Amino acid sequence: MILLDGKELAKKIRTEIKEKVAKLDPKPGLAVVLVGNNPASEVYVGGKVKACDEVGFVSKKILFDETVEQADLMRAIDDLNQDKEIHGFIVQLPLPDHINEDLIIDGILPHKDADGFSPVNLGNMLMHKNTILPATPKGIIRLLEEYEIGLEGKHAVVVGRSNIVGKPIALLLQQKNATVTMCHSKTKDLKKVTKEADILICAAGKAHMITKDMVKRGAVVVDVGMNKLEDGMLVGDVDFEHVSKIASHITPVPGGVGPMTIAMLIENTIECYELAKGFKH
Repeated sequence: MILLDGKELAKKIRTEIKEKVAKLDPKPGLAVVLVGNNPASEVYVGGKVKACDEVGFVSKKILFDETVEQADLMRAIDDLNQDKEIHGFIVQLPLPDHINEDLIIDGILPHKDADGFSPVNLGNMLMHKNTILPATPKGIIRLLEEYEIGLEGKHAVVVGRSNIVGKPIALLLQQKNATVTMCHSKTKDLKKVTKEADILICAAGKAHMITKDMVKRGAVVVDVGMNKLEDGMLVGDVDFEHVSKIASHITPVPGGVGPMTIAMLIENTIECYELAKGFKH
């Protein structure tokens, strides 16, 4: 079994970006908007701000109370859209129930959309046009490429159909010539489908839902899940202890997909910076 070490690859990517940023003036700027005090979100945001500082970005963290009104949040997004020091920004999800996430994401200018969630960027991805890709799916593809895992002609199974991970990773895998099956909560006999996967992407957000008997021997397993147990332990969607005994490659949690998401966010901000400077058209 080979461990897909996202932490090590992310470190390498950040080093390359730091060298690039050292030659840039002005420096690229990334802002993160955080609403409320969701512990998982705070951890993610902390990691993103730390990565920004490490590579030499200008970083800005904007905090709102959980009771913030939609209009106030939209005003903050408008301000960031106009801020010349900020080249890319994200609004950390999930948002409180009274906030319309779609309106918030729609409000981010596509060329400042460091997360790659805007309808324009997702539409460009569908058309296979040059675009800012969603950070987590982009990170998964990069991780597979780093370990020279061929995708062409392989059967890839994606468990989970979110707009953030499931749908975009399925599309990117198709664009790499994999044959893709998407599974979700309504899939009948999930075990039968996952057992056929050469490459299994787990992004359902349910702790240890993928067990050893659901995985084909020699499969590549990518675990996107980040679930907190009652004892505070972070685990993925995959039962790592047992599945790792039959997988050919597997990502750990933490240390697999998470660091790659942050690295791709930083890389996307460089792309936003270049778009703003007119280096890309």
